[in-house]
Amino acid sequence: MNPSARVEITAPLELVWQIMLDTDRYGEWNPFVVRAETTHPAAIGNPIVLHVVWANGRRTRSPERITALDAPSTVDGRTAARLSYSYEGWPARLGLVRGTRHQRLQQVGGGPTVYETVEEFSGPLVRLAGPARVADGFARHAEALKTRAEQLAR
Repeated sequence: MNPSARVEITAPLELVWQIMLDTDRYGEWNPFVVRAETTHPAAIGNPIVLHVVWANGRRTRSPERITALDAPSTVDGRTAARLSYSYEGWPARLGLVRGTRHQRLQQVGGGPTVYETVEEFSGPLVRLAGPARVADGFARHAEALKTRAEQLAR
């Protein structure tokens, strides 16, 4: 029950990372998280409120907190970066639904940037959180990130 998405992007990892952190522009390209309210620059511990649009057009706000922010670094020809945040809404506070979303980037040599995202859900009411609709949103987000990055890379 951990929704995920993966896509290969023909663009430099550093560019994809910049797009991911430029939350002020999410409305220009992101059909899933159409707005993200957070302080700049992003930092571990910062709150972030995601304005989500589900496939059926319904909207919700999701209060989160940044838990990992690993800027791009290269070791042995492999560049990687990670952004993670944890859900802080009432269901999480009551221990009913917890979730942490990880977004990871990897690029080897001059190859494509691989974007992977997964939500690690736990709690007795996870099925009510709609893992399938989250997976759909992640897939739309990943494809839009690919389109945005490849357009900017040209």
